[in-house]
Amino acid sequence: MVEVKLHDIGEGMHEGEVIHFFVKTGDSVKIDQPLVEVQTDKVTAELPSPAAGTIKDIKVKEGDVVTVGSVILTIEAVSTSTAPSSKTEDKVNVEEPVVDKIVKAPSSTTFAGGIATLNKRVLAAPFTRKIARENGVDIEQITGTGAGGRVTDQDVYNFIENGSAPKAEEKIKSEAPKEVNTAPSFTTKNAEEIPFKGRRKQIAKKMVQSLTTIPHVTHFEEIDVTAVMDLKKQLKAMDPDNKRGMNVSVAAFFVKAIQIALKDFPIFNAKLDEENEVIRLEKNVNIGIATDSDEGLIVPVISHVEQRNVRDIAVDMKDKITRAKTNKLKGSDMTGGTFTISNVGPLGSIAATPIINHPEVALMAFHKTKKTPVVVGNEIVIRSMMNVSMSFDHRVADGATAVMFTNRVKELIENPYFMTLELI
Repeated sequence: MVEVKLHDIGEGMHEGEVIHFFVKTGDSVKIDQPLVEVQTDKVTAELPSPAAGTIKDIKVKEGDVVTVGSVILTIEAVSTSTAPSSKTEDKVNVEEPVVDKIVKAPSSTTFAGGIATLNKRVLAAPFTRKIARENGVDIEQITGTGAGGRVTDQDVYNFIENGSAPKAEEKIKSEAPKEVNTAPSFTTKNAEEIPFKGRRKQIAKKMVQSLTTIPHVTHFEEIDVTAVMDLKKQLKAMDPDNKRGMNVSVAAFFVKAIQIALKDFPIFNAKLDEENEVIRLEKNVNIGIATDSDEGLIVPVISHVEQRNVRDIAVDMKDKITRAKTNKLKGSDMTGGTFTISNVGPLGSIAATPIINHPEVALMAFHKTKKTPVVVGNEIVIRSMMNVSMSFDHRVADGATAVMFTNRVKELIENPYFMTLELI
């Protein structure tokens, strides 16, 4: 008997929510055939079958939150030659979404929801399948326009808009089992309740861990971003169609400025190992970008910033923020961070005391930019001013060092041409 368990993929992951089963008890499965979709606090991924055989027993139901090491289902392997060793069984995990493969299953095999017969497995990402299920669409009926015939999110939306999907009223009356909502709400007599589990619960645990472990201190500063905004406009005017990739975000300059400042103040690009009583200064600068999404706060990481120019940073940042908001990040996109930034200015924030992304040492938040009169020399001029918040671990660094670090970031942003002197 082969047990399929939820495996610990690290980075603080302790549990996951079962979103959807692709099989039911008695179904025949092949090796690598997707069995169940699970959402952790970081990714939504499919668990593949480690062996060919028959689904013997499903231990949990859709909507359940299971802890690492819990058995989700068991498979009666076809033979000992096809069943994996116990070592393999323990390594079934959800580290990355499995690339779907076209497989032929027995004609009697159907989706757990009873929507359609599973004669083939179309190419589609887990999030795309989630969109289809929530709209009552049989994804097997959609012709994919992506690479290799992959069904894209837009393919599903086009299918719905063309009237091929059932209407909401018909879905409610359908006899098929209802799809489990990953973030359902229900009403009691006195209040509306939202389940506190999944990614929201993991975020809460990490915030409590950070705030109760790290003695936070927050330093505030204001930065004149007029010059860097003017530089952005000049670059865009020189390349209006962005054919040369010169239309970069101001945030990309912020990331580069922090990387250069971290080279001068490596204590903030570090992690405290209390058990071994050492502070480890990280060699690489991997900057996390705190991103708001429908699933909660996600922090994709821009790796090796010290080896990248502003244009490369801008491209990678845009890609990862987009994928974060659509729940398409891989586990590897969110690991290895050494410093985090939060660009909350576009939302209208004036100031905040950010919570550090444990086990990192510091976090810097960029707030709203506002044109305001300031004194330059002996004259009053209008400048674009922005507030920043610098939270740091007072066990590792002192206030004076934090102020000097922030001043270095300020100097680089206010004089963006200084950055060219620091390029590799």
